[in-house]
Amino acid sequence: MSVTVEPAPGALRFAGYAAVFGKRDSGGDVILPGAFAQTLAARKEAGVRLPLLWQHRGHQRIGWVDVAGEDRHGLRVIASVSADAGHSATLAAKALADGAVNGLSFGYRVRDAAPQGGGRELRSVDLIEVSLVTRPMQPLARVHYVDSKGSRLAPA
Repeated sequence: MSVTVEPAPGALRFAGYAAVFGKRDSGGDVILPGAFAQTLAARKEAGVRLPLLWQHRGHQRIGWVDVAGEDRHGLRVIASVSADAGHSATLAAKALADGAVNGLSFGYRVRDAAPQGGGRELRSVDLIEVSLVTRPMQPLARVHYVDSKGSRLAPA
């Protein structure tokens, strides 16, 4: 299941993984495949867009997630930093384009989890937002492609 919307004109687009399955994050949690299936399906059915935030700051929306979907590696996203989203978006776009920031993270609420080795095994979560961050909790959650020329990125 994936959610797809069209990006705004003039946006800086990128692709990456906001979550990686089966790898312990710095908080001790491990995300299982399928953890996002229910929330992605619900968002798609309701037509609710997923915001892209700067450093998890709710008052600093810098764009939107255009595509979000699970694959065998994790939660893959294609997102756009909006040209008209304000000063934070301008700073984020520059940092992203320069390679100064490439971390991704996500805000969530736990639906189903079990204790595991000092952390949790996350089986199902409600996805609230995706953030471009300096230091992600999951060190493997990174931007892997930045497109400033408007070419077409493959959906998840």
